[in-house]
Amino acid sequence: MVFNIRDSKERTVLTVFPHEIEKVESVFIPMSDGSKLSATIWLPKDADENPVPAILEYIPYRKNDFTAIRDSVRHPYFAGHGYASIRVDIRGSGESDGFLQDEYLKQEQDDALDVLSWIEKQSWSTGAVGMIGKSWGGFNSLQVAARNHRALKAIITLCSTDDRYSDDVHYRGGNVLASDMLWWASTMLAYNARPQDPNVVGESWKENWLERLEKTPPFVEEWLSHQRRDDYWKHGSVCEDFSNIKVPVFAVSGWQDGYTDSVFRILENIPNSKGLIGPWAHEYPEVATPEPAIGFLQECLRFWDKWLKGMETGIMEEPRLISWIQDSERPAVTYEKRPGKWVADPAWPSPSVEHQSWWLSGSKLKSHFSTPAQNAAVVIPSVQEHGFYSGVFCPFGQPGDLPADQRLENGKAVVFTSEPLEETIELLGHPVFHAELSADQEDALLVVRLMDKAPTGESTLISWGMLNLTHRESHENPKKLVPGETYNVQIQLDSLGQQIPKGHQLEIAVSPTYWPSAWPSPKPVTLTLYPGSGTRLELPVRTPQTTDEKWGHFKAPETAAVMEREVIRREKRTREVIHDPINGVWKLKDFSDEGERRLLNNGVQYGSKNKNTWTIKENDPLSACAQCEWELTLKRDDRWDTKIETFSLMTSDETNFYLVNTVTAYEGTEQIFTKTWEKAIKRDHV
Repeated sequence: MVFNIRDSKERTVLTVFPHEIEKVESVFIPMSDGSKLSATIWLPKDADENPVPAILEYIPYRKNDFTAIRDSVRHPYFAGHGYASIRVDIRGSGESDGFLQDEYLKQEQDDALDVLSWIEKQSWSTGAVGMIGKSWGGFNSLQVAARNHRALKAIITLCSTDDRYSDDVHYRGGNVLASDMLWWASTMLAYNARPQDPNVVGESWKENWLERLEKTPPFVEEWLSHQRRDDYWKHGSVCEDFSNIKVPVFAVSGWQDGYTDSVFRILENIPNSKGLIGPWAHEYPEVATPEPAIGFLQECLRFWDKWLKGMETGIMEEPRLISWIQDSERPAVTYEKRPGKWVADPAWPSPSVEHQSWWLSGSKLKSHFSTPAQNAAVVIPSVQEHGFYSGVFCPFGQPGDLPADQRLENGKAVVFTSEPLEETIELLGHPVFHAELSADQEDALLVVRLMDKAPTGESTLISWGMLNLTHRESHENPKKLVPGETYNVQIQLDSLGQQIPKGHQLEIAVSPTYWPSAWPSPKPVTLTLYPGSGTRLELPVRTPQTTDEKWGHFKAPETAAVMEREVIRREKRTREVIHDPINGVWKLKDFSDEGERRLLNNGVQYGSKNKNTWTIKENDPLSACAQCEWELTLKRDDRWDTKIETFSLMTSDETNFYLVNTVTAYEGTEQIFTKTWEKAIKRDHV
């Protein structure tokens, strides 16, 4: 996971602010149980005489090293505009006390309430607090908002979800998200194993390090033990009762992000909310790719000034949703820019969006002007290697993240193609695929891809979705299929904002496999799809509005200066699909050297490397194998030199998943710790 700042020709770096800034490091905030959390605070220098509201970011990614560069452009900016900007490492991370036992525990929320109470009492605080966060910090901003602490007045949540089961890195559509379930768990296994800084906590760092190594579990064991939407996943999923959130919410994401869908649900269910969706990957919009980046920190100030200072900035009188409709582009695994336009909708659902049904007929996708016809059934076999060119689930903006030309995939699925469009259309929202089908096995999944096909033949993936067919009625109470019985199901595909030009064609690809996105069904599956009124594609077609041109005129990005650092080793990314035709084996190898840097303010030198391999054999779903490896280094001159190595493996047979996780730690060249966890977990309708 890369926490760098990408240079932009458009970005303005501010060195002078309305308020002079003071940075206070290694502030230890007391918790109710006697533990302490470590914080860095950026303050206006006169805040003791003139108290200010506070902005809190609360995440486990280590403020003193691994996110220090990222934090340096944002928190001083807020402080320079009259806020106390506070960055806290959650319990068990960085220099904070304790151990991180899992994501989003009640303990994490309880600690956040203690932090809010502490902020409220400080001499420099007005008592009004906002929370901001991307990804983990976006998740817990929503979760803490639902706890209704009196000091928390508003939140800005980026690249986050309201639903931990259906819309995160663990399960999608009731399927194990094989591309990310183990990878993210292996990431946190390595991250949690990092030691405290002896310059901050003193000699106790090593004792704490050994305890963290011993007591912090591989999260994947817990995640894979809950394969249906039970109370484990309902905890922390604010969609269980949106009415618990009573503060204003600014929800932000991008079309390349893995968490765009939640913006729409937040707008539908939280009255005092705003939404912003750009073309971006999983990143803050002032530094994100692809361009256009925007002056997002200025937008944050408008939101904070309204809700934390009581100033009328006009931000809440603007349309509820401002989004970027992307122009059609030929497929590329990396885009530096995505041409398009900003559009504005006063509400969501939007009065400007009409849902049109397109019908399947033979090998054709017929427009909404046509009438559904009862055609011959379509047989859809399993091709286990379908999905290798799908791109990553949640792009961070690294080279190679995005789907390749889908012609590489379409021969491994059944594809339905429309006639060339007679007029340009614009799509905004969720496509939905309705299917009347049967399967020859009691466990099966359905994957649907939606593509924009250019007149020259290139096929660009614009949305996709999948459903574990045993979850067709409920994620909480799955039911086995009866082979040969006909079912009516629907799949909501990922949201999109996309122009499809006149002369282009739409393609729908249907398959019962999608490796490595979906862990395969236990046995090869053949689906039978029945065209007619029960099988259709529903498209969210938006009518352009003359008022669109009024909105989206964002200022160019502004940030504070990036902190001084020395680059020891530069980043490198490789992503290869390898086919062994003799043995029928396919592999995806993804290697990311995230580089190594030395921070000049504290002398800490840190680096990371990550290697992931997904393997499957043709016609053999039980050959699926995910393997993830990390190497993390942390050191300071010759006085402190540490390295973490992790290895994670996931396989299955017809009845069980099998997990192996190993952590090894080094001080200098000496191995000081190693531990391996092995676990078998029964498959539960997956």
